[in-house]
Amino acid sequence: MSRVINPDSVGKERTRLTKSIVLCIRELARMQNVTPETKDLAAFIALALQSISEGIDTSVVAWEKRDYWVKADKFRMEWMWAGQSATKMKAAVLTDDWAAIAMLMPQIASKFGTIIVSDNHRLGKPWVGAYTLLALHRKL
Repeated sequence: MSRVINPDSVGKERTRLTKSIVLCIRELARMQNVTPETKDLAAFIALALQSISEGIDTSVVAWEKRDYWVKADKFRMEWMWAGQSATKMKAAVLTDDWAAIAMLMPQIASKFGTIIVSDNHRLGKPWVGAYTLLALHRKL
């Protein structure tokens, strides 16, 4: 029997989300006023960071099976900030604390400094409707 390859792995999802976050940060930098799109952008960043944080343990399972504990722990430590930033970002977005969001953006952007997103990307606008989704998550 041959291996089963999952084309939608957590790693590929993390790559897609990180590129989308970089794209959102670019768009937020261009915004002058708080609009519904601005709220969607900030909410998407919070949701994407949470999704990345939730996928970290899944990513390190293979390393732990092979007893690569140090590598697994190092990976967890490298991404620990994502869950913390997601929590702060969610709270700031839901309370319309744009000063806190402005303080978080450079911190988040610095983590994704090496990620390149071309102008001809195929990501679209993944942030559309993210604020509504974030508000629904709060009520659950």
